[in-house]
Amino acid sequence: MVFRKILVPFDGSKASRKALDKAIQLADTDSSVELDVINVLQFPALIIGEAMIPAPAAVQKEYYDASEELLQEARSLLSSLPNPTKAVQEDGQPAEAILEYAEKNGIDLIVIGSRGLGNIRSFVLGSVSHNVVQHAKIPVLVVK
Repeated sequence: MVFRKILVPFDGSKASRKALDKAIQLADTDSSVELDVINVLQFPALIIGEAMIPAPAAVQKEYYDASEELLQEARSLLSSLPNPTKAVQEDGQPAEAILEYAEKNGIDLIVIGSRGLGNIRSFVLGSVSHNVVQHAKIPVLVVK
């Protein structure tokens, strides 16, 4: 099977960098492959009882700025590829945003790192990568 559109979730973690390297390697071997990189912002919120208090605007700006820096890094790594590439930012729950983006954009392969920078880490597979593997309707390559 030949993959034409590859999606890489990128959060700056060591595993996501390895996943991006692997995806670039795959895209570099076939000039018809398009590669998209996604960074999903999930803002921290304080939950008190049933009330959820969103992060202050200054904190949200820091998250956006950090995300933009990651996307700039990804864009520079993608610049050598012959085909169209995108580095985009989405807001929301990471696994849901990744799967939704893949479905809306005709992605045929997700290349994801085994562990990200999430607050809660699973023993074997990160919670985001685990959710993506469990719910994806397309192949997922998990890079360790």
